[in-house]
Amino acid sequence: MPFLRTPRRVWLTFRFLHTVFVLVRRRDRFLFLAPLPPRQLKEAVLALGVCFIKLAQVLATRADFFTEDYLAELRGIHDEVAPMSAADFKAAFNLAFCCYMPFATFDEAPIASASIGQVHAATLPDGSKVAVKLRRFGVEDRVRADIALIRAMLGVFTPFFSNATKNSVEAVLAEFSAMIVKEADLSVELANLRKFAETYSHSPVRFPVPIPQYSNVNVLVMSFETGWRIDDKAALAAANISFPAVLFALIDFYIEQMLVRGYFNADPHPGNILVRPDGGLTLLDFGMVKRLPADTRVSMIEVAKTAHDRDYEGFITACKRLGIVAAGANPCEMMEFSERMFDIFADTGLTAASMQALAFSVLDSMKDLPFKVPQDVVYVMRASTLIEGLGTSYIENFNGIKDILPRLRQNMARALEDEAGLFPTLRSELMSLPLTLRRAKTVLTDLSESNLRVKLSPETMEFAGERLRRHLRPVGTGLLLMAAAFLAALTLGEHAASVSWALFGLGALRIWTGLR
Repeated sequence: MPFLRTPRRVWLTFRFLHTVFVLVRRRDRFLFLAPLPPRQLKEAVLALGVCFIKLAQVLATRADFFTEDYLAELRGIHDEVAPMSAADFKAAFNLAFCCYMPFATFDEAPIASASIGQVHAATLPDGSKVAVKLRRFGVEDRVRADIALIRAMLGVFTPFFSNATKNSVEAVLAEFSAMIVKEADLSVELANLRKFAETYSHSPVRFPVPIPQYSNVNVLVMSFETGWRIDDKAALAAANISFPAVLFALIDFYIEQMLVRGYFNADPHPGNILVRPDGGLTLLDFGMVKRLPADTRVSMIEVAKTAHDRDYEGFITACKRLGIVAAGANPCEMMEFSERMFDIFADTGLTAASMQALAFSVLDSMKDLPFKVPQDVVYVMRASTLIEGLGTSYIENFNGIKDILPRLRQNMARALEDEAGLFPTLRSELMSLPLTLRRAKTVLTDLSESNLRVKLSPETMEFAGERLRRHLRPVGTGLLLMAAAFLAALTLGEHAASVSWALFGLGALRIWTGLR
């Protein structure tokens, strides 16, 4: 597709990534360019489409990256684009069904249109009403081209950022790249939907029923589900459905997904969550589904527990274990930050707006703290942002600390004891005892033979790397100054000696201060 390689598209991609990195770095400009203003950044995202719309929705969860004016624009980007042209629709339909019409009726006007595909209503020969998600013609090539362009441009920016910041940004982009490629394959979504229905068959939340015989990489056919969008407060009120009850049901289901089962829908959007007439929830769209490893879930539980108990020291330790805080972070500064934030969110007298303003002022005053977000947590934050957004919009003085943490606490026992198995049972521990003793014997043997090898944790390696870089940076600067001194001695005229000695002295001083 020639449009993927147009100079304007390359330039917009560069400006988008440039803006993200400049804002993360908290600089005024980079490569002599200032970042795009919030509205222009949004317009660039909408012009680029597909990947960038999805990426902007992920970045909208990152209050540590962006100021509120940027977040407000990013949150306003919805995955809603114009339907396919008649020619593209015909080509996409033929790819999906090989020129065969399996439906008794098919409405060519889509009921929903997004960057990956669009949904149509249809009826099967037996009269069953179904939803047909048709992949956009050429979208897979476009996604792969966009990801290749993003990865190519990362090399321009990442060398200019600290290790913690660089890893945090790269985690978002790496996780996003892997997920968006999968989302463009509707056979992956079919597998996700079937697995989801199996995993949460006990749940009151309902899911569409897939029809595999009509589904493939280009199309997903499933039962037609009805209801009101979860953010349609007027419709819920008219149906006499309590919005707080619906929201807390959604919170409980995401706690079940993230902490208990470790298998969750990673693309939450109000349009993908329907409220049925009986007040129950129906979840749509399973293109992005994420699995959380057990150690990540345990760390998340520890973070939630210490936050609920206002155990600041334990909270910082748990955040380091989860990877949210860099290993070398100053404990006193982190405890001060945590205490200030928790005091704000625990103040029930504040409105949602004033609470947010105070929280952002604290974030801004402590913006140099070494926060980062590991790959596994990126989409957890996205789900949390959806819930926080719904709560603050429709429930007075709603906030995550006051309203969500107690529900997390109620479910911790289930998360730790559930058959999903975050901790081994006593029986399994006893069965593994012989192996443990054998390993202990191996360690003692290696120790006695001076052959013991120690494996350092990633946190320790990260901390050692940061300390090493902190010392090597001035040494490198000093060596460059000393090299410049020799160059000046060879190229300058009558002032060569004074300039050379000045540069050499500065270089030697820089090396000495760096090695102290």
